[in-house]
Amino acid sequence: MVQAVVGANWGDEGKGKVTDLLAEKSDVVVRFQGGANAGHTIINDFGRFSLHLLPSGVFHQDVVNVIGPGVALNVEALLRELDQLEAGGVPSPRLMISDRAQVLLPYHVDFDKFEEERLGKQSFGSTKSGIAPFYSDKYAKTGLQVCQLYDEEILRERLEIALVKKNALLEHLYHKEPVDLEKMVAYLQGLAETIRPMVADTTLFLHEADRAGKVILLEGQLGTLRDPDHGIYPYTTSSSPLAGFGCIGAGVSPMSLKKIYAVTKAYSSAVGAGPFVSEIFGDAAKELRDRGGDKGEYGATTGRPRSVGWFDAVATRYGVMVQGATEVVLTNLDVLGYLDEIPVCVGYETKEGEIIRNFPATPVLMHCKPVLDTLPGWKQDIRDVKRYEDLPENCKKYVDFIESTCGVPIHMVSNGPKRSDILYR
Repeated sequence: MVQAVVGANWGDEGKGKVTDLLAEKSDVVVRFQGGANAGHTIINDFGRFSLHLLPSGVFHQDVVNVIGPGVALNVEALLRELDQLEAGGVPSPRLMISDRAQVLLPYHVDFDKFEEERLGKQSFGSTKSGIAPFYSDKYAKTGLQVCQLYDEEILRERLEIALVKKNALLEHLYHKEPVDLEKMVAYLQGLAETIRPMVADTTLFLHEADRAGKVILLEGQLGTLRDPDHGIYPYTTSSSPLAGFGCIGAGVSPMSLKKIYAVTKAYSSAVGAGPFVSEIFGDAAKELRDRGGDKGEYGATTGRPRSVGWFDAVATRYGVMVQGATEVVLTNLDVLGYLDEIPVCVGYETKEGEIIRNFPATPVLMHCKPVLDTLPGWKQDIRDVKRYEDLPENCKKYVDFIESTCGVPIHMVSNGPKRSDILYR
């Protein structure tokens, strides 16, 4: 059976904790898209960790962790994460890297930085991790698969083709030094040897695991609203974080995908540029940001302050629908315990004054204002609550509101940052 954990919103919903929990009952955990441009923060018995490329099953010794062919593989970043696990006392995980995954190269990171600098105020809020240039090369068929690193003739030929355009751009658009072919070949061959024991045909492995009745968990990065097709284009990522793409980016049959957990926060947060209708500012934003998560609302990869706002019913309902969620997981409920009343965004007002309840395309979204309602707060710290039934009544009513908004059951509610801070309905 295949399951997926994905984000319903802008990303940063708390998927890492949920994946860590579900991994305990899984045989395989797969990262199926994205790269080191976003992170999952996990707090468990080993300590606090921010994972960027490694699947969140690495803390469970019986789990096989797979980096699928849809991932932007930054080998150096991956090795750093493995070192950090070792330094934290985590036993060496069982890790497989798809031989069809493509390699994120140093010049992808450079081009990402240079282009954001060139765009200035019109930039897309990139994490400057090389993701957009990487996927541009992948779909332009000038990228490098892991398997190609082990054939010097193919490696050299592929790089020679790519560097004709790359060096022309570096020299004449960005006024930077060109990439040296020989140095790049030697660099990549060295990296290839460090990961050789982990490289495998993961597609075959996953199909065999599925046929054997293993539980396979697909782990998504970011969320619905960052999808390049269905999200807030062009303020999106460059790969699809949707559960439907998970089957492609991992290499499993869509017929096997049975459960889709869409994760959403009890309020809203986002890193990156683009319209954010329910966003709040000033002291109210600072207080919510500082109270959020285990160390506040700051990006796990970038450290950037996240934009924060009230729960957005319009965006979340859309996100859950596009993900095809079978259930919603609600996180960070404890954060709102300081409020007398809790504003929620229940609709959008367009620039023409029309009230809409469905999530629009970007040109309309850019001019929308939030239509707010309020729900009564519970004015109580709920982190020590161990049973859902023991939550304050107003707290449970807030969960009921979100469930009715999404139209999908909520069975898991997070009331704190630790993996043990989870309540079951």
